Parts: sequence; C-alpha cells; structure tokens
Amino acid sequence: MTHPTPYNSQPAQAGTPRADLPSTNAPAAQIGESGLSRPSGRVWPLLRRDGRARFGVAVVLILGLGALLAPLIARHDPTTIDLTNTLAAPSGVHWLGTDVQGRDVWARLVYGARVSLTVGVVSQALALVLGVGAGLVSGFYGKWVDDVVMRLADITLAFPTLLLLIAMAAALSPSLGTVMLTIGVVGWAGMARLVRGQVLVVRQTEYVQAERALGAGDTRIMLRHVLPNVIAPVVIAATLGVAGAIMAEAALSFLGLGVQPPTPSWGAMIADGRDLSQLRGAPWTSLFPGLAIGAAVLGFNLLGDALRDALDPRAAGLRKMRRSDMPTEAGTVRTTR
Repeated sequence: MTHPTPYNSQPAQAGTPRADLPSTNAPAAQIGESGLSRPSGRVWPLLRRDGRARFGVAVVLILGLGALLAPLIARHDPTTIDLTNTLAAPSGVHWLGTDVQGRDVWARLVYGARVSLTVGVVSQALALVLGVGAGLVSGFYGKWVDDVVMRLADITLAFPTLLLLIAMAAALSPSLGTVMLTIGVVGWAGMARLVRGQVLVVRQTEYVQAERALGAGDTRIMLRHVLPNVIAPVVIAATLGVAGAIMAEAALSFLGLGVQPPTPSWGAMIADGRDLSQLRGAPWTSLFPGLAIGAAVLGFNLLGDALRDALDPRAAGLRKMRRSDMPTEAGTVRTTR
C-alpha cells in the first residue's frame, strides 16, 4: 500500500526559499496573513455598488468640473463691480443674482469652488506628508523618538482647532498660501497619532520580524512592509479631512483671515451677505455659497464613509451588528442570528 507524498516534503537546500511559504521580499500588503485591510482589487467593485460612494463621487466631480470649467460656464467676471445693479434677483442675465456690489453670484460661486477645493486638497496633502512621516517614525522607532513626536502632537491637539487656526492665520499675512499652510500644519497631529497606532501593530507581525532577521534596513521595512498596511486608514482620514479643511477655510474667510478680496471665496461670500437686511431681501447672496459648502462637505464625507466600509470590512461588520442590536419600538432588542 502506497502512502501519498506530503506536500513539498523535499528538504529545501540552503539559501533556497520554500515554495509553499510567502516570500518576505513581497510587499506586506500582498501577504494574506496581515488581514489589516481588504485587498485593493476588491475595493473598487464594492465602491461601485455603494450608493453613498456613487453619490459622493458625483457631487465631488460636479464641483470639481465646475471649478475647472469656471471660465467657460461663468458669463461674467467674478470681480467686476456694478453699483447700478446691486442685489439683483436671479434672472436670465444673472442666474443666481448679484451681491451688494453688483458682482455676479454664479461667477463668484464657481470661481470660489477653485479656492475651496484647492485649499481642501493641498492642505490635506500637507497634513498627510507631515502626519504620515511623523507617525511612521514615531511608531517604528519608539522610545524617545515616540515620546518627542507624541508630546508635540498632544500639545497641538490640546488647543481647539479653530482657535489655533485663527491664531496662526492672524500671525501671518492673510493669503491663499497662508490658509493652506495653516490648515495643513494644524492637521498633522491627528494623522500622526492614527499612523502611529497602526505602525505599533504592524511592526510586531511575523513578516516584518522575518524581514528584519534577513538583514533588511529600517527604511526598506518602513516603506515596503509597514507603510502599505497603514495606507487604508490614512486614505479614509484624508478624504474626511478634505471636508474639514473646506469648512476651516470658509470659517477663516468669513472672519476675514482667509483669502482676501477681490478673490472669491465661499466663506467670504457668506460674510458679505450676513447683514440682516440682505438675509431678508436678498437671501441668495449667502444661501448659494452656504449650499455649496454643504454639498462639498456632504460629498467628501459620504465618500470617506464608503471608503471606510470598503477598506475596513471588520469595522463595517461591527457597525452593522450594533445597528441590528438597537431596541425596537416594543422595547425588545433585535439581534442577528
């Protein structure tokens, strides 16, 4: 009677990798045992089936195309003042009316989208670079490096975000670059703490220890094995952070510390129309920029929520379980089986 030959039972020669084991030279994100995020190849099909993702992408695309095509779809110069046509109601000539200085609201709205979206994306990119770099180094090396970075992050997070933004913007000359720099610098701390927490988990995994045992340098391990496994939460946080950056820019512009006239900005447009007489007689001067801010924030938040469910299936499952365990009207608890 013959016995089946064990799988790959031949002894491996020295220096020859086992064929049935994952190579430690492969990126960590390709090793199935990590289990930290869903494989990237399955994310896009999930997003295409998610109604929140489709709606969020549609809103962001509409705003983005409007900003890019502003010279083509705006019939008037957003900075041209016409004192003979102030606070004109929406019409065929001025689609969304005019403001207190006779400037076309539609033109200022689409040109203001350029400012808001640019600030949101660029400031989050800056926060991403600073936060990911600081969190990666802090979590990987630990000890005094971790103490220094985390204490700086704690100091930054100890102040209210809006108060810190106002203080930094007031200390610098108000401009578009100042707004992007201020929001990006303030936003690094939260990103650093998020990345550090993920790195503390990843650096203890077997494939990272195996790569270290093979003599790989710290830079190679961080960039090839650790960083790919922290990308998922970073992408989610950055997407949600764009919405927060748009609101922060609007708040600074509303207070006069953001983009300066005559450059159009959604926050500045709301500030120009905040007078009580305008709110009653010409509400379009502040209504439409407010709706634009709300649409942008809603679009990025929905997209971020959909990305979170697609990239972190375990967290999505826990949220579904909590919703299924909510008490019903009869006072009983609905549980899943």
